[in-house]
Amino acid sequence: MSTAIQTKVDGGVGKRPLGQRLIGANTFWIALVLIALIAVFTALAPNEFATVFTFQTLLIETSVLLVLSVGMTFVIITSGIDLSVGSVLIFAGMVAGKTMEWLSGGNASTAGWGVIAVGLIAAVLGGTVWGLINGLLIAVAKIPPLIVTLGSMGAALGAAYLLNAGSDVRSVPTVLNRTLGYGTSFGGIPNLVLVAVVITLIGAWLLHTTRFGRYTYAVGSNAEAARRSGIAVTAHLLKVYLLTGFLAGVAGFMSLAYYASTTITAHTNDNLNAIAATVMGGTSLFGGVGSVLGTVIGVFIPAVLKKGFNITHVQDFWQMIAVGAVLVAAVWFDQRRRRTRNSR
Repeated sequence: MSTAIQTKVDGGVGKRPLGQRLIGANTFWIALVLIALIAVFTALAPNEFATVFTFQTLLIETSVLLVLSVGMTFVIITSGIDLSVGSVLIFAGMVAGKTMEWLSGGNASTAGWGVIAVGLIAAVLGGTVWGLINGLLIAVAKIPPLIVTLGSMGAALGAAYLLNAGSDVRSVPTVLNRTLGYGTSFGGIPNLVLVAVVITLIGAWLLHTTRFGRYTYAVGSNAEAARRSGIAVTAHLLKVYLLTGFLAGVAGFMSLAYYASTTITAHTNDNLNAIAATVMGGTSLFGGVGSVLGTVIGVFIPAVLKKGFNITHVQDFWQMIAVGAVLVAAVWFDQRRRRTRNSR
């Protein structure tokens, strides 16, 4: 990689304060927003909001979206987009559910861990296949990501409906629901949260400390310059969309474990929620800028707003307005930062 590209990718990481190295300078303010929201709702309802149960519930409710958003972070940093992750999640959960039903003779409620393991593999493969399709069409066929993933969003959802004649799979192993869905370990931490934390940490390590991560930033900063510096841009984009599909498959299995059903209608907006969380966390829609920790913060802002509004008896509609305002502010801040940088 050339010196110019390496400088662009690092962004002076070694010279920045520790906090900025962890979440990025452009996400620093959004962390303060999250802290302020927690402080406000704690002051308004200390006996209801500031409880272990509330924060445990928050963590569980955001686990699936967080896994999706980690994959979305990589995609948006490359200056791409993936509108299909919600539909791929549904498809992966449907494939897993149908596979476990088939292996159990039509009723998977009493199935054991062998059947569950096969179901997990089926979910991951189902998600990865859609990631491969997206990657080939975007990286190899050079079709714009918006068009490709808009098409695969509808196709994956349609395929999920076809697998079970338009209805949800409700026969899910009880042991899976009790263990991964609602089970706890390590001092009461939900197992679903532990899975999300592990995936997030791996994603952060991959993005911020490996060659794969440096190439992701380089491609998003300037794909042509990255190509001239010896980076196989086509192959790298294919890997990024494969990763996103893989994580959508994992998220689909997590959702299946939690709800004990495929819950098709519950995930139709997950693609937009993942994009919003990633952008709110400081990842630039123009590519080349972003962090996994910033995405974590972006995921929790709407979750905290929703929980806080529910506890303080404020209509949910206000949460939509507040999240929209924060999202627009995040994009405005990013554009202002880019204009300031380009004018130097």
